[in-house]
Amino acid sequence: MGITRDTSAAHLARAALEGIAYQVADLMDAMYADTNHRLTELRVDGGASRSAFLMQFQADLLQIPVVRPVVTETTALGAAYLAGLAVGYWKSIDDLGQQWRVEKTFEPRMPRSQVEELRARWNAALGRAKGWEQPGRGQASDRSTASGG
Repeated sequence: MGITRDTSAAHLARAALEGIAYQVADLMDAMYADTNHRLTELRVDGGASRSAFLMQFQADLLQIPVVRPVVTETTALGAAYLAGLAVGYWKSIDDLGQQWRVEKTFEPRMPRSQVEELRARWNAALGRAKGWEQPGRGQASDRSTASGG
């Protein structure tokens, strides 16, 4: 929403990161609706967790701390842990839990009223985007038929 000729690559990158954070917030809302339980912190990993902007925005939207570990590539680390367990390097899963270390914790800084306003705008944008594509219209087969192909 709101793309103009002045929109830069940085604007698009920021919008993509914000979109990730909004979707995580929506997922957290759905989890709460199903379980009636709210998380007190969010532990993150993966490449996107290296973005301090994204982590801070996520903490702000969720209004809980977002905790980033020293090692963010936990898929590879998990495989290494399993191999270490298999060969006896670690004796138990409890030993593995002691390996996890916090690199940084992002605390919420945005006022709740601002978060509510941003989430309302996000939901309004989603509402406008729903139904954008009409069934049976705009599909490749329709375009080729219309152009004589």
